[in-house]
Amino acid sequence: MCLRTYLPRPSKITYLASNGDLYFKGNIMPIHRVNPENQSSLQDIYATDASQHSLPKYRLPKGRTEPRAAYALVRDELMLDGNSRQNLATFCTTWVEDEVKQLMTEAVDKNMIDKDEYPQTAEIENRCVHIIADLWHADKSRETIGCSTTGSSEAAMLGGLAFKWQWRKRREAAGKDTFKPNIVTGPVQICWQKFARYFDVEIREVPLEGDALGLKPQDLRKYCDENTIGVVATLGVTFTGVYEPVEALAKELDAIQRDLGFDIPIHVDAASGGFIAPFIQKDLVWDFKIKRVRSINASGHKYGLAPLGCGWVIWSSKEDLPEELIFYVDYLGGNMPTFALNFSRPGGEIIAQYYNFLRLGWDGYTAVQKACSDTAQWLGAELAKIKQFEMVYDGHGGIPAVAYKLKDENCGFTLYDLSERVRMRGWLIASYPLPLNRQTTVVQRILIRHGVSRDLAQLLLDDLKRAIDHLLENPVPNSTAKPGFHHA
Repeated sequence: MCLRTYLPRPSKITYLASNGDLYFKGNIMPIHRVNPENQSSLQDIYATDASQHSLPKYRLPKGRTEPRAAYALVRDELMLDGNSRQNLATFCTTWVEDEVKQLMTEAVDKNMIDKDEYPQTAEIENRCVHIIADLWHADKSRETIGCSTTGSSEAAMLGGLAFKWQWRKRREAAGKDTFKPNIVTGPVQICWQKFARYFDVEIREVPLEGDALGLKPQDLRKYCDENTIGVVATLGVTFTGVYEPVEALAKELDAIQRDLGFDIPIHVDAASGGFIAPFIQKDLVWDFKIKRVRSINASGHKYGLAPLGCGWVIWSSKEDLPEELIFYVDYLGGNMPTFALNFSRPGGEIIAQYYNFLRLGWDGYTAVQKACSDTAQWLGAELAKIKQFEMVYDGHGGIPAVAYKLKDENCGFTLYDLSERVRMRGWLIASYPLPLNRQTTVVQRILIRHGVSRDLAQLLLDDLKRAIDHLLENPVPNSTAKPGFHHA
């Protein structure tokens, strides 16, 4: 029989009868008949219909899937991904505090671009811009301007576009043509090649000569001319982690202006180093202290410690961002200026960046970046003891990373083989050739980020040594292993 009476409080369910009635022990509360076939929350997830069939992968399923089951199916597929904490090829944040996750969840509905609807989120973005501008020694007597972006790629393109527009205005004012703009760089991340192609600018990527790992002052006269819209100096070269000498590059451009009359600005691509150098390399002169540096970009989601999807670009002053690149939009409410390439995007990453600024402060960022740098330098010293390796970058003077090559290319294995071998233990390590004129040199690079402890680095080192021993005992004379990593 089915009992339906009213008593003060519910009690425990004893069992679900085959006819769908719920039976209680002791006190009874008002209930309704339950159809167990429609209550998959009462079933084991892997006994539901959804889990017993292969769902369509490239078209919508005809019917609906119970939320718990859909979540479980998606989660199970994600188990096939690697462990992000062991991905030492990426620059991006892979560890965040629980409070960051909570803020991201609470901000899931906030559209960063809709500043009229979300004015406090817009204010937080503005605070971050000023905090970063202060960190990079922007002139306090001039108005700070900058914005958040989805990452350094977008931020770099904005810096390049500002250069192109400023150059074009100068050329037009002088009555000269504007057909052949170029930008001079060392070995840069692919975003600069995208910028050049998308916005019709010739990229003059200076080849690496001798043992060079980046752009050198003596390279500039050969590649700069009256059509050069700017020079890109990289604070943390993607391929090795070294810093290019921004101050020395600026002095050479001063000399070029004095001798040839070309006034060429610098954009610093500080995707990684912009949140490292201010804290642990305080004597390095690279930022807005140098008058020729007109704009800087950095990735909040790299060593800025924010979650993925956060970048920043700051101009030295309002005059460095051409008004032609600013659009005013009123269809979201208000009259909103925007000068990013993207439009709608989530605000959670910006909020999380601000949380980190508050949470860590100057002392906290210094402690985090010093710990990363110390671990990288320790790892570099240990790797230098491996007789098969020759260090290319040992973690001193640049970002927290190491890079090395094989002393003997005929030792029975390649660095690609080594990458494949340690991947069996879950480690993802980048192996690739150096760019332009040094393509025959293959290096392996390991990045030390927040969350990569000394103990974790020791485990990696042990696995590297075991992998090398295995490859020496089992040579791969006709290796087919190839690069599996890209710098995009």
